[in-house]
Amino acid sequence: MVMTDDGQERGGPGKRAAAEQEKWKAKGVALRAFFYIAGTHVFAAFVMLLFYLGQHAQK
Repeated sequence: MVMTDDGQERGGPGKRAAAEQEKWKAKGVALRAFFYIAGTHVFAAFVMLLFYLGQHAQK
């Protein structure tokens, strides 16, 4: 918040709410990226396990 010369606050609660909303959006994007990356790695590990099991199967 910025104080004006006459002691009034400028950019009060509306500006603060917008800043909080931006923080939540940033956290949401980071969380979504983490889950996408983690999910991709889990899927890749599963595929690698399938190849390993297929390679060592009794033929």
